[in-house]
Amino acid sequence: MKQNREKERHDGDVWKGIIAGVVSGIVASVVMNQFQSLWQKLAEGEERSHGAQSMQKGLPQRGAGRILQKQGKDDADDDATERLSNFISKEVFDHNLTESEKETAGTAFHYAYGLTSGAAYGAAAEFLPQITAGAGLPFGAFIWIAADEGIVPLLGLSKAPTEYPLSTHAYGLASHLVYGLTAEMTRRATRSVL
Repeated sequence: MKQNREKERHDGDVWKGIIAGVVSGIVASVVMNQFQSLWQKLAEGEERSHGAQSMQKGLPQRGAGRILQKQGKDDADDDATERLSNFISKEVFDHNLTESEKETAGTAFHYAYGLTSGAAYGAAAEFLPQITAGAGLPFGAFIWIAADEGIVPLLGLSKAPTEYPLSTHAYGLASHLVYGLTAEMTRRATRSVL
């Protein structure tokens, strides 16, 4: 393992890192969604198509959520990615998404975010291999704290973190730890092939 890290450190090929990161981001997003589907099925008896934010329902009273509410276009059952999709569609294209369109666009946003995060992680690992310490778990925790607990509520795509029960936070953290672990395992395997 140390030899692989040494090899990656010496190669420092950002494009190979990005490719490995894209692959790992996609795989990790799929695995994360499967984990979330199982969790939700066991916890609630229902399944959602994407994202840790799927348990962060409710109408945020700021940012994008508030704007959509004033327009009468926000639904308490929308999750963060559906709310973001609807907001962009309304503000940029002056088009209100149907429920089916919101779900499809929300899933696309979730995978795009996972892919982009993986690409950034893969590129960074080329020059800072120490970020891969902990088998990707710190990376997953960072994504959770930055996105679910920070950016998403700040933009009004979900309610404030204090408005959700501890179980919702545990679900989000566990989901992102699965993402980080899978991303690192896949990145390492892909990068060794490249």
